[in-house]
Amino acid sequence: MSGTTSAAAVLRRRAAGAGANRWVVLFVLCTSLLLVAVDATVLHVAIPAVTEDLRPGAIELLWIVDIYPLVCASLLILFGTLGDRVGRRRILLLGYALFGVASALAALAENPQVLILARALLGVGGAMIMPATLSILRQVFPDRRERALAIGVWSAVAAVGAAVGPLLGGFLLEHFWWGAVFLVNIPLMLVSLPVGRLLLPESTGDGDGPWDVVGALMAAAGLFGLVLGVKRLGGGESVSGALTLLPLLTGAVLLTLFVRRQRRRRHPLVDLRMFARPAFSTAVGCIVLAMLALVGLELIAAQYLQLVLGLSPLETGLRLLPLTIAAMGAGLAGARMLRRFGPRRMVCSGFCVTAGAVVLLLGMGEHDNPVLLLSGFVLLGFGLETTLFGAYESMLSEAPPEQAGGAAAIGETSYQLGAGIGIALLGTVMNAAYAPGVRSAPGVPESASASAGHSLGEAYEVAGRLGGSAGETLRRVARDCFVHGLHVTLLVSAGLLLLGAAMALRLPRVMQCESAGAPEVPAQRGAEKSRVSV
Repeated sequence: MSGTTSAAAVLRRRAAGAGANRWVVLFVLCTSLLLVAVDATVLHVAIPAVTEDLRPGAIELLWIVDIYPLVCASLLILFGTLGDRVGRRRILLLGYALFGVASALAALAENPQVLILARALLGVGGAMIMPATLSILRQVFPDRRERALAIGVWSAVAAVGAAVGPLLGGFLLEHFWWGAVFLVNIPLMLVSLPVGRLLLPESTGDGDGPWDVVGALMAAAGLFGLVLGVKRLGGGESVSGALTLLPLLTGAVLLTLFVRRQRRRRHPLVDLRMFARPAFSTAVGCIVLAMLALVGLELIAAQYLQLVLGLSPLETGLRLLPLTIAAMGAGLAGARMLRRFGPRRMVCSGFCVTAGAVVLLLGMGEHDNPVLLLSGFVLLGFGLETTLFGAYESMLSEAPPEQAGGAAAIGETSYQLGAGIGIALLGTVMNAAYAPGVRSAPGVPESASASAGHSLGEAYEVAGRLGGSAGETLRRVARDCFVHGLHVTLLVSAGLLLLGAAMALRLPRVMQCESAGAPEVPAQRGAEKSRVSV
């Protein structure tokens, strides 16, 4: 790569950061991120109302829930790298428009098929918005210290969005019909479009060579198959089932071919040489492991609170709220911690704090212990957000600025894959520890105990139908087995988190910051490009 091209890229990046107040830009980006994060969870509380109104079949209901994250995860690399070529702001604004149109279509859906289509379009819009917010943030904040603070705010907003979704959905359902959970997006998008057009700076990568359309489609199809297979595993499907094994194999083959194609191309869609940098590859691995532990634990914790302790959905949400508040605090304090401790100690400590929280939660039993739960959830939220903050910041800072969209897409894809694998893996561990004891419950018919072995909720339904001493025995045994399975799952999670702490030792010890006023020297950048292209 010539020094002239590198100098032009630097000038474009400096112009991108100088076109608008960067903190106003951060506010606009966080608003769009909040909307996408809320939409990922807001539908969960509306499922009963949707079921009653549209009467979807079991498969249709599954697609209504899963199609949004499935499509979003599949297209992150496609739109992240496209933004590097045609303009990140342009992709972001198109995502805003599509998100608004899809929200209206979802709110007015009169049958399950239209709602599935609308949710798929929302996933496309989300895939356009998510990597664009991070890549624009990377361009607008060239100074790493300021960028760390911006990423902290960004990650805190993401934590808020995930928690606000169910609460907002519950409030809207109490006063309006289920379509209101989608209509709330439209006024926000109507404001975000003109404001984003006026305030957000445009930026692109170096633009060398044609955009690899075939590679982008291969990545999208491969990720779709892989995520679909992982989601089916997380739903309890057998790995040997055709509808699970075929997507997994197809996805793995396509992604392998995608990697080989990128290595051969002179101008790859995603520069896989980024993974040769220990800080980048380690940060991606840490994101996967952190999400693997978080999502599985949250799912099982919610079941414990409702089915073992008997809390209502609202009470369950309030019990889990300290986790989100602690995550927000860690995000806002992340920049200061990163400067003081450096990426290695910060991420490693985050994993260790999270593992300590998981071990503390081993004290959960059949009786409520509010102080234990509060302490455990606060430590869990703080530790995991500390880990994710340090990993995201290291990954984004290690990637070349012209590859910001592709790097952000890799980070978001890792996040989604980690969440899906976490549900599948920890759900499998939970079921393996829970089911054998239930199926051998004394005095319970074999057919009843076999059905009860699927889940604690199903065990309660079977026990209610049985009644008498057999029903009471099944309920007690199932509850005991669930708590046992919870403890086994927590131990497995603690082991994975300690593995993440060991992995984090490969991260840089100190936070390397560019000198003020000279975020990047063109000659140095050109020399680096020449070196890595050999």
